[in-house]
Amino acid sequence: QGHLVESGGGSVQPGGSLRLSCAASGSIFSINAMAWYRQAPGKQREFVASIISDYTNYEDFVEGRFTISRDNAKSTVYLQMNSLKPGDTGAYFCGVRGGGMATRASLYEYWGQGTQVTVSS
Repeated sequence: QGHLVESGGGSVQPGGSLRLSCAASGSIFSINAMAWYRQAPGKQREFVASIISDYTNYEDFVEGRFTISRDNAKSTVYLQMNSLKPGDTGAYFCGVRGGGMATRASLYEYWGQGTQVTVSS
């Protein structure tokens, strides 16, 4: 079986930037769709962005600030986050599924352990 490992989280001030990475091992990266989700304390995991081939999808709160991309040679998916807001604070998770694009977290079959993003003054 494969594994997903997220990295790149940290603490930034409002307006700052972070680039998250999700490295896949094994056969997981061959699964069709990959996505980023986030979860704040006391809240459910929510969709952020997904990618398959050249097609991407973003949740409305992104407002053009985030970009999801993938490097197939490195089996890695990225999330570039700019103009970060305090509301972006949470644990960010990478997920994959053996199907097409989806936004429900329950449809993603494999998950990493998450990387923490904290946006505060």
